[in-house]
Amino acid sequence: MTPRPALPAPPIPAPLLILAAAVLWGLLGILGKQAQAAGLDPLEVAFWRAALAGTLYAAHAAVTRARLPRGRDLLITAAFGVAGVSIFYGSYQLAVRAGGASLASVLLYTAPAFVAVLGWAFLRERLGHRELLAVAGTLGGIALISLGGGQGVTVTPAALAWGLTAGFTYSLYYLYGKAFFTRYAPPALLAVALPVGAVVLLPFVTFTEKTPGAWGSLGAIAVFSTYLAYLAYSWGLRHLPATRASVIASLEPVVAATLAALLFGERLSALALLGAGLVIGAALLLSVGPSDTERHPSAE
Repeated sequence: MTPRPALPAPPIPAPLLILAAAVLWGLLGILGKQAQAAGLDPLEVAFWRAALAGTLYAAHAAVTRARLPRGRDLLITAAFGVAGVSIFYGSYQLAVRAGGASLASVLLYTAPAFVAVLGWAFLRERLGHRELLAVAGTLGGIALISLGGGQGVTVTPAALAWGLTAGFTYSLYYLYGKAFFTRYAPPALLAVALPVGAVVLLPFVTFTEKTPGAWGSLGAIAVFSTYLAYLAYSWGLRHLPATRASVIASLEPVVAATLAALLFGERLSALALLGAGLVIGAALLLSVGPSDTERHPSAE
């Protein structure tokens, strides 16, 4: 068998690419909160994220001549656009409004626990001691966050519900990605899924007049926290074991919480910080298992 040629090393070290993706993803809640403070509804923020980033992915797919999904694959990708884009993007921004950027980012990291349960339920994957411990740690972390709260952090049923919905729909990237990300170039898939997600969000959006600052926040979400963040992560993952990439990417909620504290005065209490540590620790526990190449969703 002829060995596959080695991929050329990126001009930027792979760990720095993963770190850059984590920082850019960590900006999502911060930029979303800024856009909402400028008068935008959370679902309008989600709409523009999907519409603008979808345009970038479509251009990327066209320039690289990537093969687009067709037939049944196209229908499944469109369905993924509803769950993985419309609901995910919308619920995340609603979680930011309801509870704050730091809380939304931490709750997003319940996704690996959802992945473990979904993999067991639908893909007959083993749910062993590691997975059960991680799920229990995630549930315990959520309970501590609910009890702890914090300054500038609103832990309400709505905040928890929207945050957990975001974590669940983000976990669907695993089920979809396992079937499709090795068959199609991911930018080509996202060039379909994101516009579909934008169209589904459209009837729920109340468009408002936007200031230059609001447009700046929306543009930054689309370009930096969606398009470039995914490209950096996927490029770095080609040259770095998935375990190391997952560990580095877990800095995302730390970045979000730190910036939220500096910019908006959001500070989780000691009890809530312990809960956040449990959630992130559970995500790391699942990331370092034998199936770590599959456990970590590959796009925010």
